[in-house]
Amino acid sequence: MARFTGKVAVVTGAARGIGAATAKLLARDGAAVAVLDMDESSCHDVVSAIRESGGTAEAFSCNVTDSADVSKVFEQVANRFSAVHILVNNAGIIRDNLLFKMTEDDWDSVMNVHLRGAFLCSRAAQQYMVAQKYGKIVNTSSTSALGNRGQANYSTAKAGLQGFTKTLAIELGPFGICVNAVAPGFIVTDMTKETSRRIGVDFDENQRRAAERIPLRRVGRPEDVANVSAFLASDDASYVSGQVIYVHGGGFY
Repeated sequence: MARFTGKVAVVTGAARGIGAATAKLLARDGAAVAVLDMDESSCHDVVSAIRESGGTAEAFSCNVTDSADVSKVFEQVANRFSAVHILVNNAGIIRDNLLFKMTEDDWDSVMNVHLRGAFLCSRAAQQYMVAQKYGKIVNTSSTSALGNRGQANYSTAKAGLQGFTKTLAIELGPFGICVNAVAPGFIVTDMTKETSRRIGVDFDENQRRAAERIPLRRVGRPEDVANVSAFLASDDASYVSGQVIYVHGGGFY
């Protein structure tokens, strides 16, 4: 039996990158997956890939910063699949800039998606998890939580997610809910491609430079993060909670 048979998973920011890889892996291992992103149509490729592989998935449009929208979508997911067992808070954006150039909108947008979004989705999901005395929440942080030039907003949000993770683990643990976080390093995604563009370095060259500084001598793939998230969402990690697992090839980029 696949490790997520009978489980329902919600993955935010799942139209591409780490979110898409996570949704596909959870579905491959038996979960029914709600694939969430701002634009429902952007999720169709992921949903189609899951269904073509024999899995179960459905796309949902969700603005994770909007309380009413989040509540509505989680109700739709619960009505469609009868439960919510797993939540992966992966939705994220970047608005990189040096502090003296960073606008208030740059700051607020990043805080809202990463922190407010994780808060609203976790608050919505825990209602179902507490009632069934079972749940798994996995938050996507980043090595940038430790500081990164040009990312005061993003670094702060990702550090905040780590504190959020540890606090929810304390509050929700008595109800059988495990809460953990993954913190990726350099992963090849559209987001890291955008970072390369910002700093004026060819993306392939940026990957090469990063790999030289990483002990494993390669950059990461979305699947590398998905594998860890899936472990934390599984019953193999039933005694793991409040942890932040760095997925960075042995060194910080």
